[in-house]
Amino acid sequence: MVMLAGWEPFYPSDHYFYHARQGAWHMKKKRNHKWIATLVVTVLALGGILLFLWCTGFFTAAQSLDGIQDYIARFSPYSHLVFFLIQLASVVVAPIPSNITAAGGALLFGMWPAFLLTAGAVVLGSAVVFWLARVLGHSFAGRFVSQKVSDKYLDLIRRKRDIFLVLVFLFPFFPDDLICILAGLTDIGFLRFLVIVLLTRPWGLLVASAVGSSVISIPLWAMALIGLAGLALFLVSMKYGDRWEARLLEKFKQ
Repeated sequence: MVMLAGWEPFYPSDHYFYHARQGAWHMKKKRNHKWIATLVVTVLALGGILLFLWCTGFFTAAQSLDGIQDYIARFSPYSHLVFFLIQLASVVVAPIPSNITAAGGALLFGMWPAFLLTAGAVVLGSAVVFWLARVLGHSFAGRFVSQKVSDKYLDLIRRKRDIFLVLVFLFPFFPDDLICILAGLTDIGFLRFLVIVLLTRPWGLLVASAVGSSVISIPLWAMALIGLAGLALFLVSMKYGDRWEARLLEKFKQ
């Protein structure tokens, strides 16, 4: 290559890679700004919902099922929207189980409207708290989940993964909402988690809505038997779930 005195050699490849790196940096910066904006909007929206419920006396009314019904009825003709916001907030702050408010909503709106509103709010809320825990990490999870609950469940979620989440979401005696937060601290993918939630969490809400609307009536002794049977199934599944899963996968591969 012929060079003139005082001139530096110019390599097109260096120039190209410099601009490529600059472009990638700007794209990454733009993506980060979008993530931060989404995070801020999400936190502000949730904070606004909680502030609205607090100022309008929901947490006082939530001490009884009749109080919840009276509170929701106050906002007619926007009662359905308020009910949805209550169910969404219950996943985030979990002052009362979603099943109880679902039963209260079923008395006001009927079984199917209450179920659809509750299921939509619970699925959305589960996805939101999972995502917030994934983005913010332990600084977010620690504000809602005690160290005792975290020590009890986090390792189980990491080891048992799908089988544990499925069983926890199917049975009503586990802290579902807190486990959604803890799941966000693991390496479980967001879409995988969302599919598990969609397939499992609505069933208990459907039963609660049916009971609340008096479509079905379950006596206390029957509920106790169902609870004991569910607990036994859970313990057996936790012990042998890995083997069952492995056998099923082997059969699918054949």
